[in-house]
Amino acid sequence: MSITGDNGAARQTADSTSDKINVMVVDDSAVVRGLIVRMLESDPALHVVASVGNGQLAVSNLQRTDVDVVVLDIEMPVMDGLTALPKLLQIDPSIKVIMASTLTLRNAEISIRALQAGAADYVPKPSSARDLSAGDEFKRDLTDKVKTLGNIRRHQRPAARAGLQRPAPAPMARPATPKPSAMPHGPVTLRQPGRSKPDILAIGSSTGGPQALFALLKDLHAGQLKLPIVITQHMPPTFTTILADHINRMTGWPCKEAQEGDVITAGQIFLAPGDFHMLVETKGVQKVIRLNKEAPENFCRPAVDPMFRSVSKAYGDRVLAVILTGMGSDGARGGKVVVDSGGTVVAQDEGSSVVWGMPGAAAMSGICSAVLPLRELGSYITKFASRGL
Repeated sequence: MSITGDNGAARQTADSTSDKINVMVVDDSAVVRGLIVRMLESDPALHVVASVGNGQLAVSNLQRTDVDVVVLDIEMPVMDGLTALPKLLQIDPSIKVIMASTLTLRNAEISIRALQAGAADYVPKPSSARDLSAGDEFKRDLTDKVKTLGNIRRHQRPAARAGLQRPAPAPMARPATPKPSAMPHGPVTLRQPGRSKPDILAIGSSTGGPQALFALLKDLHAGQLKLPIVITQHMPPTFTTILADHINRMTGWPCKEAQEGDVITAGQIFLAPGDFHMLVETKGVQKVIRLNKEAPENFCRPAVDPMFRSVSKAYGDRVLAVILTGMGSDGARGGKVVVDSGGTVVAQDEGSSVVWGMPGAAAMSGICSAVLPLRELGSYITKFASRGL
């Protein structure tokens, strides 16, 4: 197989049957492209099969190149990333696209819109080539996401090419065999839910989380849930500001990026701000938000585990915790604290998750009272929250 690189010349690449994940890098800066290519190809599991300078070249290359993951810049000449995204997905609906952008309000807004349009994830890009070349955290974040999503793509591709639709898992059933990025295979054992009516809903999410949050919160608003909601979504600063605004506009819920000392009230959503852990603390008769910059947990700040631990301490057995789609295992250890205190944990199922890492870790650890498709989580939560003691 041959592809077109930066200089327009055809070059030979590894066969598509290779075990390596094939990646296309799309960025208008040749320097940035070169740095990202070197980062990716330093991992033996990855192979960059194309490196191009705008969205039009990306679309052209995808028509003749076997690609698993596209790393797509937003601001480019000729055709920008948001314009190219639907064209790439039209050519190959199973391809995984990761948006790469610097941390500006405009780029954060575009990235959220791209996630709604079908992008699988995003990575915050350092603002200069110098910062990028020294960005160990960016390299780890990027390579982890490319490998995770690339493995999922390879798992899904045979069915996609055959035009097959995967059946939705039955409610409360043991999830289907996890995707390669998920936790090791094993049975899921459900536990009895807590006996107390919850006084707070705590939600953790990561990869695929914004889309899942929009859908779930719409369902909860329609079901007239009356609880306060605290959410930790793995996102950098600026992005969480935009996400809170989108939740406000799209779901009917009042949502704010949490601030130190906010008093928790029913019917309000508090979203953890980027780069801060968000905790809940009892202060007199009130529950208030606390923010800190303690060490990242599970490579994340904000992280779900500290939020779950804090709500469990503040509310005891009156906690309902939900773990949505995401890479890694954040939320599983904090979820165990919730159930050990008499609270309840539920998780999104594998079939409806972009990545069944976080919910899979919780499900396989035996802490969940339900593992459900996203479309059924809202009604389950509403019924559970409104039940009598």
